Amino acid sequence: MVTLSLLDRSRTRDGFADGEALRHTVERAQDAERLGYHRFWVAEHHAVPGIASGAPAVLLAAIGAATSTIRLGSGGVMLPNHQPLVVAEQFLMLAALHPGRIDLGLGRSLGFTAPVRRALRHDAEGPDTFADDVRELASYLDRTAPVTARPVAAAPIPLFLLATGRGVEIAAALGLSVVIGGPILAEPGLDDVLRSYRAGFTGDGAPRVVLAADVLVADTEDEARDLALPEAWATARSRQTGSFAPLEPIGRIKDQLGAPALGSRVLEQVAAAQARTIAGTPTSVASRIAELVERTGADELLASGVTYDRDALRASDAALAAMFDTAT
Repeated sequence: MVTLSLLDRSRTRDGFADGEALRHTVERAQDAERLGYHRFWVAEHHAVPGIASGAPAVLLAAIGAATSTIRLGSGGVMLPNHQPLVVAEQFLMLAALHPGRIDLGLGRSLGFTAPVRRALRHDAEGPDTFADDVRELASYLDRTAPVTARPVAAAPIPLFLLATGRGVEIAAALGLSVVIGGPILAEPGLDDVLRSYRAGFTGDGAPRVVLAADVLVADTEDEARDLALPEAWATARSRQTGSFAPLEPIGRIKDQLGAPALGSRVLEQVAAAQARTIAGTPTSVASRIAELVERTGADELLASGVTYDRDALRASDAALAAMFDTAT
C-alpha cells in the first residue's frame, strides 16, 4: 500500500508577514497529523521572496513541539550549504527531542540566483563533493566516523535523496530511499532511471521511491484548477519580474489575467504551471495518482500543493486523506 505524506514549503501570502507563513506551516502539520498523514516535511530555500523556510531544523523543532505522532523531516536539507557534521548534529538533536519521528531528506541545490550562491559561499568552479558529503553525513549518523556526533541517536534516522542529476545513482549506491518529482516525472527516460535505481540498490533495506507532486482537491474541476492558480501565477510572473512573489487571492489574479496588456505569453505560462499540478475532484485526482504510481512503482506520495486560501487548502488536504485509500 502506498503511504501518504505532505510537504509544505512555507509559502508567504500577500497581506501577511513572512513569519505568519511559518505559523501556517506548523498549523498545517497539526492538521496533517489529525488527518493521518504519515510524514510532514519542510523545505530549505535561501533568500527567496515568497518562501519563509530557510532553516529546516529550526522549523522542525517548532513543529515537533506542536505535534506528537507524525513523522517529520526535510524535503530537503541542501547539503552543499552545510558541513555534514553540523547537519548530523542538528538532526540527532531533533531525534533526541522527538524520538522515532525524524527523517532526513537531502538535496544539492546551490541557490536560485548568482547573488544567493555567492552569499552561500559557493564556488561554481569547485569540485562536486555531494556523494562524499552524503557518505560522511551517514557515517556520523551510524557512528562509523572518526568523531562521534552527539547526541547519540537511540534509533537510526532514515535518509532520503532528492533525485536531481546523479541523485538516483548515488541513492542506489548508498542504499538510500529516493524522492522523485518535478520535471523528472515527464522525462522519457524515467522508467530506465528507476529500473537502474532498483537494480543497483545496495544495503540491508529495500529500494524505496517517494513520488513528490503538487496535489489539490476540490468539489469540481474548475474549483481545483482555481486553487492551483496562485502558485501558477507566481511562477509565471517570476519569469517576467525575476522575483517569486507571495501568493495572491484568486479573484485578484483573475482580474490581472484579464488585463489587455498582460500578453499571451504569461497566459500560456500560467496554464502550463496549472497543468503540472494534479488538481481536480477526488475521482480525477485518484486516477492521475494511480497512473503515476503504476508507472513509477512508488511506495509513497509526498503531496505538496498550496494555494492562497488556507481554508480551501485545509479542505484539499482533508479530501486527499479521505480518498487516498481508493487512489492507491
